[in-house]
Amino acid sequence: MKLKKTEISSVFAFICNMLMVYLAYAICRFAYLLVNWSAFSEGLGALSWATVLKGCWMFDTSAIIYTNLLFALLMLLPCHLKEKDGWQTFAKWVFVVVNSLAIVVNLADVVYFQYTGRRTTASVFQEFSHEDNLSGILGVEVMNHWYLVVLGILLIAGLICFYVKPYGKLQLTTKKQFIKYYLIHSICFLVFIPLAVFGMRGGATHAVRPITISNANQYVNRPTEAALVLNTPFSMIRTIGKHVFKDPQYFSREEMEQIYSPIILPSNTLPMQQKNVVVLILESFSREFIAAYNDIWNDKSYKGYAPFMDSLVTRSLTFDYTFANGRKSIDGMPSILSSIPHFIEPFFLTPASLNQVSGLAGELGKKGYYSAFFHGAENGSMGFEAFAKTTGYKDYFGRTEYNQDKRFNGDKDFDGMWAIWDEEFLQYYALQMSEMPQPFITSVFTASSHHPFAVPERYREIYTDEPGDDNVLHKCIRYVDEALRKFFDTAQQQPWYENTLFVITADHTNLSSRPEYQTDLGVFGAPIIFFDPSGEISPQRRHCIAQQIDIMPTVLGYLHYNEPYVAFGTDLLHTSDADTWAVNHTNGIYQYLKGNYLMQFTEDGQVKALYDFKNDWFMKQNLQGQIGNVESSMERELKAIIQQYMERMTEDRLVYQSTK
Repeated sequence: MKLKKTEISSVFAFICNMLMVYLAYAICRFAYLLVNWSAFSEGLGALSWATVLKGCWMFDTSAIIYTNLLFALLMLLPCHLKEKDGWQTFAKWVFVVVNSLAIVVNLADVVYFQYTGRRTTASVFQEFSHEDNLSGILGVEVMNHWYLVVLGILLIAGLICFYVKPYGKLQLTTKKQFIKYYLIHSICFLVFIPLAVFGMRGGATHAVRPITISNANQYVNRPTEAALVLNTPFSMIRTIGKHVFKDPQYFSREEMEQIYSPIILPSNTLPMQQKNVVVLILESFSREFIAAYNDIWNDKSYKGYAPFMDSLVTRSLTFDYTFANGRKSIDGMPSILSSIPHFIEPFFLTPASLNQVSGLAGELGKKGYYSAFFHGAENGSMGFEAFAKTTGYKDYFGRTEYNQDKRFNGDKDFDGMWAIWDEEFLQYYALQMSEMPQPFITSVFTASSHHPFAVPERYREIYTDEPGDDNVLHKCIRYVDEALRKFFDTAQQQPWYENTLFVITADHTNLSSRPEYQTDLGVFGAPIIFFDPSGEISPQRRHCIAQQIDIMPTVLGYLHYNEPYVAFGTDLLHTSDADTWAVNHTNGIYQYLKGNYLMQFTEDGQVKALYDFKNDWFMKQNLQGQIGNVESSMERELKAIIQQYMERMTEDRLVYQSTK
């Protein structure tokens, strides 16, 4: 198809050709559904198709822009030389070749889904890097799925036959014509640049993290269905360069299981408690800011920045050494809610994020619990909505839902950057829980202790940057601490309060002023607090280690949950102080704590260092090779933890599977 040459014909041709690519992607997705109907048919009736189509459009847009950037440049560049026939012919074949490859990988994945249950990612190149029989396998599959070959040929032929190309020569003989041409094309090019960036990222606001394959779960009900929303070019592009989880094969499976297993097999025969669970995840709220935690440094003069949290610690169960399992918000979510630590890459950003995953909401949902996740930012921000849905949360309450509640001021309570101010959103959270059926499991992720480190106007004279204090986060922590106090003031007036277990932690640490929190270990220092207003969990400070991935098994153990599940942490209520431990990963190094010791271990399987961290917090004396029995035991345990993690990630075994 050819267009009459005008000043905008190349722009119009570009738009027409992009629409044709969208159609090709849609046809490939329909083939994906039909060929794998048995995998999807059961849940199709429960899907919101408007939501699914929105997700398809978003992921297709990202993939199409990524793959057609060169073609876009050739068609939209404000240069009159592009109007020549030779240039346009080259542009056509760039378009045809690139999008033909996209069609091929989309249709090939129709077949491969039957073996993997998900879209193919960049890891496929490593999975088959040493196979020499691929040609034979491909030949057989081509014969078995000849209809997909025919469909691919027809789609590629369509790209060639229906390609829209400007026709004829554009006459630019006067200065006025040149000015008009370059003005129009410069505007079109400048408009395209931000649209392309937004399209590749999956959104137009600063709160939107570039979408990854895990975001597909936001638009469907089951992880398997995410394959319908995704497309294969996107899945491959977004996982290129990501560290793929690899099984280190330190032990046989039998030996590994004897050393360490993340399968929790409850032996409790007591009837399950029908208590509510409220998990508060506080943005950047390091234990550094809570004076009650810092008595281990024997600094009596330190007052901290969170007086309410100090008072809460005295009424709660907590621990001397409490740690996050990662350094980012996207690390904290899986650790806290699904007992999955951060190893190497954020779980959110890896192909394993499409695995079957459970969590507190999913497990308690089996027992009739209602569940909801709250985050005051734009819905979909940070991928939290997608992950919450993946792990079993039934409802999500974000900025959209807050704005619809007539009891509050809507966007007047927006901080102008990220989210609804914590004070208002936590009040909304408390009142919303009073409208929920009990028992329930809810979680809230706060936002105000975040860059650009501002507090509401009415508090700016109260929470100021103190003289000599260059940590701009401190005033935010003081504000959030006050917001928490008001939340609990409201909560204790609600009918569900006395029948609720509160869990308070942080997603990760942030700006630090104290040197104790600037070490390789200190940067993971996050509070972990279990507060039970009924007093069934006795307030105490245990002299042991705790970590975020212990939260899920501890809560389930407290409730007498009686079904097997997968959790990498331990039930702190039923584990002796000597057997508690923690693990994290930083800059290519695993850190494993148990008893008095911290082991640092490289990704290639070598002990790097061993420290008596309780007596040598700043890790100045490397004891490697000096405490043989401790070192060998810790190395053996850590290797088993790593191997379990890698095997379960690569084999999609993050939920309990009965061997019967």
